[in-house]
Amino acid sequence: MFRLPQSPDQKRALLLLCLITAIGFCTYVQRYNEPAAFFWDENYHIASAQKYLNGVFFMEQHPPLGKLLIAAGEKLLNRNALDNQFIGTDYGTDLPAGFSFAGYRFFPVILAWLIAPLLFLIFWKLTKSDIAAALLSSLYLFDNALIVHLRGAMLEPALLFFSALTILAFLLLREEKDLRRFGWYSALFGVSFGCVLTTKVVGLVMVMLIPALLCLLWPKKDLIQRFLSISALAFLVTYVGVWQIHFALGSTINPILPDEGYYQASNQYKAVLTAGKNSSLRWFPVMLRDSLKFVAHYNDGVPRLDLCKTEENGSPWFLWPIGGRAINYRWETTDGGLYQYLYLQVNPAVWWISFLGVIAAFGLLLSSFILDLKTPLRDRPLLLIFTGLYFSYMAAISQISRVMYLYHYFLPLLFSFCVLALVLMEFRRIGRWMLTTEYRLGAFLALALVIFASYEFYRPLSNYEPISDGAFATRNVVNLWELHCVNCAKTSPFVQKP
Repeated sequence: MFRLPQSPDQKRALLLLCLITAIGFCTYVQRYNEPAAFFWDENYHIASAQKYLNGVFFMEQHPPLGKLLIAAGEKLLNRNALDNQFIGTDYGTDLPAGFSFAGYRFFPVILAWLIAPLLFLIFWKLTKSDIAAALLSSLYLFDNALIVHLRGAMLEPALLFFSALTILAFLLLREEKDLRRFGWYSALFGVSFGCVLTTKVVGLVMVMLIPALLCLLWPKKDLIQRFLSISALAFLVTYVGVWQIHFALGSTINPILPDEGYYQASNQYKAVLTAGKNSSLRWFPVMLRDSLKFVAHYNDGVPRLDLCKTEENGSPWFLWPIGGRAINYRWETTDGGLYQYLYLQVNPAVWWISFLGVIAAFGLLLSSFILDLKTPLRDRPLLLIFTGLYFSYMAAISQISRVMYLYHYFLPLLFSFCVLALVLMEFRRIGRWMLTTEYRLGAFLALALVIFASYEFYRPLSNYEPISDGAFATRNVVNLWELHCVNCAKTSPFVQKP
C-alpha cells in the first residue's frame, strides 16, 4: 500500500523530486510542437510512423519501438486529418498546410521529460543525498544539445529513458533484500533492457550490467537464480512483443517503395506477407531474421565519415566528449537581420565537466589497483562498472566505419553523469581542506550554477530564439565545434584551403 512520506527527510526528497520534474517540463516540454517543420531525422521517423498508422510494410535500420511510440502519439492526439502523406517514401519532405507535429513528437518529449526524475533517483542512489541528487540533475536539465534533439520525433528519447530505467533497476537490485521487491525489480530490469534493444542497436552495451550485477550478488545463488529467471522472461516477452507488433502492423505492400515494397524481404518472408500470416508467431523467426539482415544491408550503404567535406555533419568519436561537431538542424529568418536556429550545440559546462569526471575516475581506479591507498575508494565496484560502460561504448563505436554524429555520444554522456556523481563523492579533501558535507553540497551548488549560466548563454541556439550574427559569433568559442551562422563563411580545421 502506498504511503505518503512521514519524516522531514522523505518530505524534502519528494519536494525535490517534484521540483526537478517541474523544471524538466519547462526545459523539455514547453512549446515542443515548435517549429512546425521537419528537422534532422524527423523526415525518416515520421514517414515510418505513418506506415504503421496505415498498415504499410517496411524495413528500417533501427528496431521498431521508437517509431512505434512516434506513431502512437499521433494516433492518441490525432491532430492531423490525414496521416498518409508519406507512406510512399522513406523520407518525408513537402508538408501539407497546417500539419501538426504535436502527436508525432508527443511520446519522445514525454520520455525526455521523465528522464529528469529518473536521473534524480539514480543520483540519489549513487550519492545517498537528495540535495546532491537535485543539484546533479542540472547536468541533464540544462544541456542544450539534449534539449534540442530530444524535443523532436527522434529515437534517442526512448533510448535514454529506458537506459536510465535499466540503470535504476540495476541499482535497486544491488541493494534490495526483500525477495518480493527483488522479483519486481528483476522484471523491471528485463522489460527496460528489452525496450533499449528494441529502440537502437547501440543500446546493446547495457548488457554489461548483467555480469556486473551477478558479481555484486555473488555468492547469493538464490538471488542470482531469481534475477536471471525473472529478468530473462521479462526481456523475452518485451523483445518478442515489440517486434511482433511491428510485424503484425505491416501487412500492406506499397509497390512504389524500395524493391516494389518488399525491401530486402526473402522469398519466404514474401510468402508470409502474401498469405497474410505476418501476425502469426510461427513465422516470427523468419521475419526477425530478415529484419536484422536489413540493418547490415542499410549500414553498408551509409557513406563513411569524410572530414574533407565542408558540408559534412558527421564527426569522429574522439571529438564528442568536447562537443565536436555541432550540427545546424534548422534555421529561418523573418527580417534578414536576426536568425532563429535549432543547433545541436552542447553545453560545454556539462560535457567538459562530465568528461573530466571520467578521466578522474580512470585515475582513481588505476591508483586503487596499483597503489596502497591510505583511504580506500568509497564505492570502487560501481565506479568500475560505470566507467567500464563508458569506455566499452566508446571502444565499440570507434570500430564503426560509417559516418556517425554527435548525438551518438548521448548514451555514454549518460554514463559519464553517473561516473561524475561517484567521483565527486570520492573526494574527501582538497589539499588541507576537508570536504565536509556542507562544503561538498556547496561545490555541487556552484557546479549547478555554472551549468545554468552556460545553458543561458547557448539557449538561443537550442530554443529557436532570434540572434544576430555578431551574438552568434561570440558563442563559437571552440574551433572544433564548427559553429557557423547563416552568413558566416564555412570553415573547418580539417579542410585545407587550396
